[in-house]
Amino acid sequence: MTARIGVVTFPGTLDDRDALRAVRLAGAEPVALWHRDKDLHQVDAVVLPGGFSYGDYLRAGAISRFSPVMETIIEQAKAGLPVLGICNGFQVLTEAHLLPGAMLQNDHLHFVCREQRLRVENASTAWSADFEAGQEISIPLKNMDGRYTADERTLDELEAEGRVAFRYLTEGDPADGYGNPNGSLRNIAGITNAAGNVVGLMPHPEHAVEPLVGTGGTDGLGFFTSILKKLVSA
Repeated sequence: MTARIGVVTFPGTLDDRDALRAVRLAGAEPVALWHRDKDLHQVDAVVLPGGFSYGDYLRAGAISRFSPVMETIIEQAKAGLPVLGICNGFQVLTEAHLLPGAMLQNDHLHFVCREQRLRVENASTAWSADFEAGQEISIPLKNMDGRYTADERTLDELEAEGRVAFRYLTEGDPADGYGNPNGSLRNIAGITNAAGNVVGLMPHPEHAVEPLVGTGGTDGLGFFTSILKKLVSA
């Protein structure tokens, strides 16, 4: 049976169609989910895509967190439903308290759009199982509010529990995608919850699923094949 992966559209979402395409290229059935519909239509996993939901008013993701669909996603994520939040989706996950910390405006106060080098720190989450720990990948990044922050106790807990899932690579030429693009504490690009089913990531893997795109080519496809591997083994 083909896995069904839902992609939520909020007002202001930009990358839902790209995420649906990535799901299809990975071999799953993409299912479009509307923010006002509480029904997840029997999907096996959910992607919260990037964009500027509700214009990022108040804070990025702050209004979307109260959408009807999020009531169901929060409940089911706590019960084990795999959820991937990309960029704005990561912001929604922190606002919904499915992931700790918060996203602040980039430290240089400018929108950033670039190819970004990452290191896979945790290859055991539902969305990273097709990678290897320590693997370096290249993924497009574009954000204005991408600076991950948390108190020192939370950061220490994330580090100690292996919940930093992806980290920006800084040892290299910025022209080649190295460096911390937004001032995120401890170069954190993505984190996971304790169970490993919820992952938030600032770069955009859905934009790196075909060889013709960027220096990373298909590096982003691993996020979507990972969830298929996890669902098959579950």
